[in-house]
Amino acid sequence: MKILVTGGAGFIGSAVVRHIINETQDEVINVDKLTYAGNLESLKEVADSSRYHFQQADICDTVAIAAIMKDFQPDAVMHLAAESHVDRSITGPAEFVQTNVVGTYSLLEACRQYWSGLNEQRKQAFRFHHISTDEVYGDLPHPDEMSGELPLFTETTPYAPSSPYSSTKAASDHLVRAWGRTYKLPVIITNCSNNYGPYHFPEKLIPLIISNALEGKPLPIYGKGDQIRDWLYVEDHARALYTVVVKAQPGTTYNIGGHNEKRNIDVVYKVCELLDELMPKADKYQKQITYVADRPGHDRRYAIDSSKIQRDLGWKPEETFETGLRKTVEWYLNNAEWVNNVKSGAYQNWIEQNYEKRD
Repeated sequence: MKILVTGGAGFIGSAVVRHIINETQDEVINVDKLTYAGNLESLKEVADSSRYHFQQADICDTVAIAAIMKDFQPDAVMHLAAESHVDRSITGPAEFVQTNVVGTYSLLEACRQYWSGLNEQRKQAFRFHHISTDEVYGDLPHPDEMSGELPLFTETTPYAPSSPYSSTKAASDHLVRAWGRTYKLPVIITNCSNNYGPYHFPEKLIPLIISNALEGKPLPIYGKGDQIRDWLYVEDHARALYTVVVKAQPGTTYNIGGHNEKRNIDVVYKVCELLDELMPKADKYQKQITYVADRPGHDRRYAIDSSKIQRDLGWKPEETFETGLRKTVEWYLNNAEWVNNVKSGAYQNWIEQNYEKRD
């Protein structure tokens, strides 16, 4: 196959590209605007492959995307390009509307025009795979709020997004489904839980904690740190996404989760324990934990039921949270140069703005 990946220089996108080049014989063109979170250093190990190509372009530029598609002639599009950080969406929602909503619309239109010109056999085989988030569903009851068996997100859970980020992703999901129904574009949607792993931009929880811990800085925890997330190792997610694009039927939706519900504070404790073991110092890293004002509208719990993808397509995560987190911490300890290279002045200003210490 020839696969066009948008956002292939981002965290999840680069994992998808590495998986395709390293584990399959498919050809990939990575289309990325290279915003602050796009980093071609995450693709160094595959950059010299004859099956890997890169094109810097904005998904909102329909003319540029159409030209790339005409030249590359993809059999599938995997759409990962997105603004994805909730905190940034609260302080600057306009970019999220532009990239996640307008960008997805523009890409859909470019794909529709390309797809309509294919012969019948290629039209039947073509797939537009839209990669989304479990945050479109809102949040779930927390163990503090109810007893007994707690509900999970399923593919039929109603949408109830809480943040500017999740609402723009919900809007993009609706656009994709509409293009599938109205224009018969062969679309697939996946909604994933929180990813973690190597090459993660250090504004997200796990890499931020690792980085701050090593630098002797405070480890900022929103509120009480009791928010629960379902953690998915990024390389497991990449395998799932590839499985979906080659096996799933048009019009289907799959939830992808790691079966690892953890409170944020417990994740931080575990990272500190691993650092105590792997990079010991005089004081325990937990002493650096600092509680900060909670995020506005902060969802308390996410948890995914991924039984459908396991049943239909045979995918399930290979990593436990313990094995995946150890690999992640070890990777960051061994790749300090990568971390230092992605930290810009703008990133430092953003950290100061969003993690003010709570009185």
